Order: sequence, then C-alpha cells, then structure tokens
Amino acid sequence: MSSSKEYLNFILAQLSDLKDVTYRAMMGEFIIYYRGKIVGGIYDNRFLVKPVKSAITYLKTITYELPYEGTKEMLLVDDLDSKEYLTGLFNVMYDELPAPKTKKKKSK
Repeated sequence: MSSSKEYLNFILAQLSDLKDVTYRAMMGEFIIYYRGKIVGGIYDNRFLVKPVKSAITYLKTITYELPYEGTKEMLLVDDLDSKEYLTGLFNVMYDELPAPKTKKKKSK
C-alpha cells in the first residue's frame, strides 16, 4: 500500500512553520527532509521518524514500526494535531541527524 498525497499535504501543513521542509517521492511513499537532512518519511500513511535519542526523549509515546519489510525500525509519530509539537520534534532532532551523503562524481 502506498501513501496518499492528501496525507503528505496534511503533514506538510503541520510543519509549515518550519523553513526548508521538503520531500521526495519514492516508490509510493515520501521521504521528509529538514534543512537537507532526512528526518523520516511517510509510509502507508504513517509518519515515521529516525530513532535518534532526542526524538525518543521528546515523543510522548514510543512505538517502533517498520517502514516496510527489510528495513530498520523507526519511531511512529502519532500526535499529529499540534503544529508546535511537530515543529519542536524536528528542531530537537536536527543536530543529531546525520549529514547528507555527498554524491561521488562520475569519472570520465
């Protein structure tokens, strides 16, 4: 099952107070970026984030779920009604998220 564009738009609206939140569609799901770093994604209409320590401390309820079979567990964000809560989550996670990988240039 893939995620709906409506659910993506809802999540993006909840994060609209943050600058530089972007997404990328991938195989029917959506990867969510904040200031160039991957925060998590939308999988089967569930909003999952990377299980960094700051997110584990911040979230009210800790539930680990697999985005899809064969991947590492991520944290389910189930409190989606508060823009302030989601904005705070992204801000506390940012410093702990890995920097984006640099792409290797193709040699000629």
